[in-house]
Amino acid sequence: MSINTPAPAGPAPADPPRPAASSAAGPRAARARIHRLHMGGNTYKAIAIAAGLAPATVRDLASGRRRPTRGTAAAVLAMNADAIPYARLDAGGTRLRLRALHVMGHSSARIARALGVRETAIQELVRGDARTVSPKLRDKVTALYDAWWDKRVPERTRFERNAATAARRRAIAGNWCAAAALDDDQLDTPATGPARAGNPPPVPTPPPTSAHLPATTGRTAYDH
Repeated sequence: MSINTPAPAGPAPADPPRPAASSAAGPRAARARIHRLHMGGNTYKAIAIAAGLAPATVRDLASGRRRPTRGTAAAVLAMNADAIPYARLDAGGTRLRLRALHVMGHSSARIARALGVRETAIQELVRGDARTVSPKLRDKVTALYDAWWDKRVPERTRFERNAATAARRRAIAGNWCAAAALDDDQLDTPATGPARAGNPPPVPTPPPTSAHLPATTGRTAYDH
C-alpha cells in the first residue's frame, strides 16, 4: 500500500497589480503647491529659480498645459519655499497710504491716472483684496502719497466735486486713517492680526474738515 505524499505547496499567487495611486498624486501636489506659492505673491520665475526649473515649465505645470515628469514634480515638492526670491511686498503700507489719500478726497480713479495704472488695481489695494504689491508700484504710491497727503483735491468742476465727495464718504464709512494718524516709519512693516486687514492703532481720527485743510490758490503743482 502506497502512501501518496501531497505535493509541496508552491508560492502563493501574486496579488493582481493595483493602479499606482501615487502616480498622479505627485503632479497634482506639485501643481497645488505652485498655485499656493503664486497666490501668496511669488512669481513663476521666482518659483522656477528655487526649484531649479525653467519658468516656462513651472507656468505650464500650473496651467495644466504640460504633464510634469516625475523629476519635475519632485523638484517642485522638494524645494525650500524660504529660498524663493520674493519679488512682491506686503501691501499693508501701500493700502494705508491710499486710504489716507481717500480721506483727503483723492479718488481711486484720480490716483490711478496719476500713477499710470488701472483703476481696478488701486481699488483692489484699497479694499484689501490685494495682499501683495510690486516694489515698483509700492514706490510710486509712496511718492504720490508724499506729494498729496496734505493737499486739497481740486474741485473746480461738478465731476471733480462729486468724485472728491464720494472718496471722502468711502473713507468715513470705512473709518480709514487720515495721514496725520499714521506712523510713516512703520507703514511698510508687515502687520499681523486684525491690523493686517484694517487700520493699525492708534484709533483713526475723523477726516479733516475744510477748516483744517491747507489753503490753496489756483492750480496746484500736483494737478494732472
